[in-house]
Amino acid sequence: MKTSYLTLIFICIPATLSTSDHLPNCKDALEDCLHQEEPWTRCYEDRITRCIQRSRIPIPNFCRWSVNSSNKAEAGMDSGHRVHIPAHALQRSKRNDSHTTGYVVHITMAVLNSSLFKLGPVRGNRLGEVLRQSVLAVRVGDHGVSDLDQPVRIAFRNTNVTERGTCVSWKESEINKGEGDWSSEGCNTTLIRGEFVCSCNHLSFFAVLVNSKLSVDPVNAANLGYISYIGSSFSVVFTTVSLVMYTCLRKGSSEQSIGIHMHLTGALLFLHLSYLLSEWWVWHEADGAEGRVCLAFGLMLHWALLSTFTWLAIEGFNLYMLLVRVFNIYVRKYLLKLSLVGWGIPTVTVVACGFSGVYGRHSFYMKGANNGSSTDICWISSAPDSHGVVVSYVTVSGYLGLVFLFNTAMLGVVVVKLWGQRGKGRMWKDWATVLGLSCVLGVPWGLAFCTYGPLSLPGLYLFSIFNCFQGVFLFLWFLALLHNDRPERPSVKDSSSQKMMETNLN
Repeated sequence: MKTSYLTLIFICIPATLSTSDHLPNCKDALEDCLHQEEPWTRCYEDRITRCIQRSRIPIPNFCRWSVNSSNKAEAGMDSGHRVHIPAHALQRSKRNDSHTTGYVVHITMAVLNSSLFKLGPVRGNRLGEVLRQSVLAVRVGDHGVSDLDQPVRIAFRNTNVTERGTCVSWKESEINKGEGDWSSEGCNTTLIRGEFVCSCNHLSFFAVLVNSKLSVDPVNAANLGYISYIGSSFSVVFTTVSLVMYTCLRKGSSEQSIGIHMHLTGALLFLHLSYLLSEWWVWHEADGAEGRVCLAFGLMLHWALLSTFTWLAIEGFNLYMLLVRVFNIYVRKYLLKLSLVGWGIPTVTVVACGFSGVYGRHSFYMKGANNGSSTDICWISSAPDSHGVVVSYVTVSGYLGLVFLFNTAMLGVVVVKLWGQRGKGRMWKDWATVLGLSCVLGVPWGLAFCTYGPLSLPGLYLFSIFNCFQGVFLFLWFLALLHNDRPERPSVKDSSSQKMMETNLN
C-alpha cells in the first residue's frame, strides 16, 4: 500500500513540475511582453494573471493574493497605493458564472513606470503629467472586469497639496498599434487627506494626471495666446527700430549705458523671435513637432530668455555703479567684460542642458468641459523621463527670482534718491522715470510669481501684457529720453545729483 502511494507521488511530482514549467515567471513578465509584436499592455495583463513566482524573494512593486469572492478585498503596497475591491467586482471576475459565490479568486497588483506607456499623436485631451510617474495595474481573475455597479477605489498618495489631479485609466488606440492615451471615462476623483481616491467602474492600468502649475480654461488660454502673439510681434518690430536708433545715438556718444541698453534690446529681440518661431514650428508640424528642429528651437528660446535675465541684472548692476558708487569709478574694458558675462552665462548653461537632453516639446495644460486640453511649444521638454522640471525651476524660476530681488532693490534706491531731490510734492512728476526704469530693470517679470493662488488668472494677464509688449515699452522709454535730453541749468545744490540721473537715463 505504501509502495503504491509512493509511486503515485513520484508520478504526480514530475507532472506538476512539467505543468509549472510552461507558466511564465512573474519576474520576467514585463520584459518579455515589451519584446512582443502585440501591444505589451494586453500581453502583460494576460501574463500577470497566470504567472508564477519561481523565487522566494519578493518581486518589487508586485503583489498577488487570493480571497473569497463573497468578501470584499483591501490591500496596500509599499509604494503607497491602496486598493478596495467590492465583492461584486470579485464575483464578476469568473467567466460565464457571475452569480456563483464562495469561490477563490486571485488579485494581482503591479506598479509600473509611466514612461512605458506610449502616447499617441492625438492632441487636446491630455490633462497633465502622471503623478510620480506611477501607474497601477489591477487585475482580478483571468479576464477584464467593466461596467461595475459598485466602483473599485484606488488611492494614490499625494505629497504636494497644490497639485490638481484627475484619475485616469489607459485606453488603447484603435488606429495606432501599441499606442494609446489616458482617459478619465468611468472614473471619479476625490482628494481625501492628502490622497487622490479614484472610484472607477472597471479594472485597468490606473494613474493620476496632475498639473501643479496653473490651468486655465480654453477661452482665457486663447486670449492669452493672442496677447502673446501680438505683443511679441510688435516687440520684434520695435526692438529692431530701437537697435537702429541706439546704434545711431552711440556714434556720437561714449556713454557705456547706451551700449548696455543695446545688448538688452538685442536679447529681447532674440527672445521674442525665438518664441514666435517655436510656436510656429509646433503649429506647422502639428503632431510631428518632436525632433532636432524642435530641440534647437527650445534651446534657442531658453538661451534668449536667460540672456534677457542676465542683461536685466547687468542693467541693475550698472545702475548701482552710477547711483551708489558715482565718484571715481573706472573699469577697464567695462562693456566688454559685461558682454562676456551677459552672453557667456546663458551660453554655458544651455550647452550643459543640451547635453543632458532636456529640450523638446513642452505641453501647457488647460481645463475645460472636455476634461482639459493642451497646447505645445518647443521648450524644456515636459516628458516624464526628462529632467526638465528641475532644469526649469533652477535656471528659470530660481534665476529670475534672484534678478528680480536685486533689480527691485535698485529701483528702490532710485525712488529714495528721487524722493530726496524732488520732495513729496513733486514726486508725481518723476512717474515716467520710475516706470521706465521698472521696464528696463525687468521688474514686471516678477509677475510670474503672481500666477499661482487666487490671483493666478489676473496675474497671467498682467504678466503677458507687460512682458510680451516689453519691446514696445522700451522703445517708448527711449523716445522719452530723447525728448527730455536737452540742456538745463541745475542749481549748485543738486548739480551732481542731476548729472548722475541724466548719466543713468541716457
